[in-house]
Amino acid sequence: MIDTHCHIDEEAFEPDREEVIPRQQQSGVQAMIVPGVNVASIETVLNVCHAHPGYCYPALGLHPEDVKADWQQQLSIVEEAIRSHREELVAIGEIGLDYYWDKTYKEGQKEVLRRQLLLARELNLPVILHNREATEDILTIVKEVGGRGVFHCYSGSKETAEIILNLGFYLGIGGVLTFKNSKLGETLRELDEMRKTSNLSPLTSHLLMETDAPYMAPVPHRGERNESRYMDHVAERLAEVLNCSKQTIIEKTNANARQLFGLK
Repeated sequence: MIDTHCHIDEEAFEPDREEVIPRQQQSGVQAMIVPGVNVASIETVLNVCHAHPGYCYPALGLHPEDVKADWQQQLSIVEEAIRSHREELVAIGEIGLDYYWDKTYKEGQKEVLRRQLLLARELNLPVILHNREATEDILTIVKEVGGRGVFHCYSGSKETAEIILNLGFYLGIGGVLTFKNSKLGETLRELDEMRKTSNLSPLTSHLLMETDAPYMAPVPHRGERNESRYMDHVAERLAEVLNCSKQTIIEKTNANARQLFGLK
C-alpha cells in the first residue's frame, strides 16, 4: 500500500515517529507522501523525508486554512522553498480552498490556489488539492489553470467526481469511506457502474488511497491517531464497494500513485 497523504511530520507523531515508520513498513505500507501546509512545515516535512529517503516523499504548499492577512509573504517563502527543492519534491500540496471555518480570506485563498497551480504547471509537478465547501470555486480555478493531481479526501457527489475525472485528476480515498453514515461507497459504486456501461476506463484507474494521518482514522479505529497501516481497512471496504479483490485495489492504487508522483 502507498499512503498518498500522511502528515507524519506533525506533532502528533513527535513522541514515537521513529517507531511508527518501521511499523508501517512491517504492515505492508510501501511509501508515504508527506504534504506540507505552511511555512513551519517546510522544515518538518523535509527533515522527516531526508531521514527516510525512498520511503517518505515530500510535497510543499500553503494550505487554505493558513491563508491569513500576511498570505503574500507566507506564499513567497513557500514558493521559494518549492523552487529550491524542486528535484526532491513529488508534488505541490496540500493546497486548495476551505470555506468551512472562515471565509475572511476567501479571495486570498483563491489567489493563493491559482498561483500554486501555475507554479505546479511551470515546474511540471502534480498538486494535492484540499476542498471543503468550496467545490464550485475550486473546479472553476482548476479548469482555468489546468494541471494534474489528486482531490484529497474525496467525499463529494457522483456528478462532481465525474467532472474531476474528466479533468484528468484522481480521487483520494481515505477513512471517510468506512464511516457508518458516509454516502461515499454508494457514490463510488454508481460511478464505477456508469463507467463500465459507457466503456470508459475502470474507476480503479483513477483512485488513490490515503490516510490524512494523524486525522480521519477509519473504522474500527475512529477516535484514535490515524496511521498509514490502517489503509488496510479502506482497501477492504473499497474492494467490497467495487466488487473486486483487496489485492486488486492495492495493486491499482499503488500503480496510480507511482505514475502520478513519479515514485520509483
